[in-house]
Amino acid sequence: MITSISLNPSIDRTLTVEGFTAGGLNRVLASSDVAAGKGINVALTFSALGLDAECVGFMYRDSAPLFERRLMVNSTAYEFIYRDGEARTNIKVFDRAAGVVTELNESGREADAEGLKEMTDLVCRHAENSDYLILSGSLPPGCPDDYYRTLIEAVDGLGCRCVLDADGERLKHGLEARPFMIKPNRFELETMAGRELKTLEDVRDAARQYIDRGVEVVAVSLGADGAMILREGEALFAPKLNIEVKSTVGAGDSMVAGLVAGFMAENDLEETFRMGMACATARCMTEGYRIVDKTVYRALMDMVVIERMC
Repeated sequence: MITSISLNPSIDRTLTVEGFTAGGLNRVLASSDVAAGKGINVALTFSALGLDAECVGFMYRDSAPLFERRLMVNSTAYEFIYRDGEARTNIKVFDRAAGVVTELNESGREADAEGLKEMTDLVCRHAENSDYLILSGSLPPGCPDDYYRTLIEAVDGLGCRCVLDADGERLKHGLEARPFMIKPNRFELETMAGRELKTLEDVRDAARQYIDRGVEVVAVSLGADGAMILREGEALFAPKLNIEVKSTVGAGDSMVAGLVAGFMAENDLEETFRMGMACATARCMTEGYRIVDKTVYRALMDMVVIERMC
């Protein structure tokens, strides 16, 4: 079982316009609301790959039906701590003429100490029956920056491996608990390193520092340059595949799902990396918020090129 934590779920509202004008009148050609958030996206991708997955987190009663329906349709189990009100809304304005997206993200609803204690207990209960615990995305207001560290430490000894996909202070504090895997992007790795990482060797050397500090696997998404993965004594690079990109939403979440699927199958690092790259690429080939097509994912695995760096 894989448990994905969703502490700050969102309704992603996409508005399509033709030629966005800041400060002017923009007529909406189409709009859609989707139950989302990184924790939700990760759990759905695991289910799409045929793995037993569940989502655990906070939920808001007015918005709950939208989330529950999407999870149930995709055979993803869930258990939420319910609160009154609505989930936050992230507005994405897609300018069809320019092909760019402008994002306006709400922070979310306040979390209090009592709710966080209840959440810690819920996560620990699920961790007892989980092989992997995925901690990803933003934290709600009122939640301390070190809460991911709190969760990783709380489940220590329960038999599950923790994967942390966060940024800023959340990543910095989470690293102190030495999760099994982290997945920064180039910018996040540069922020932690305090310098620009111009070459692949720079990225490798910066990522290797976290292997030395007790993280077993570091996967780095490099956008248009591809991705890299490291563990003790190994560093692998994969250039991106030449495909028609239809959406990049959830690509990083899909990479996490593919990598963990590889670890679940006890594959070597190269095959595991191949699965992560194929899953992320399959997501980029998928329009909107539809889940990864498993057939496309499998076909892409033979196209992934892996290069050894050491």
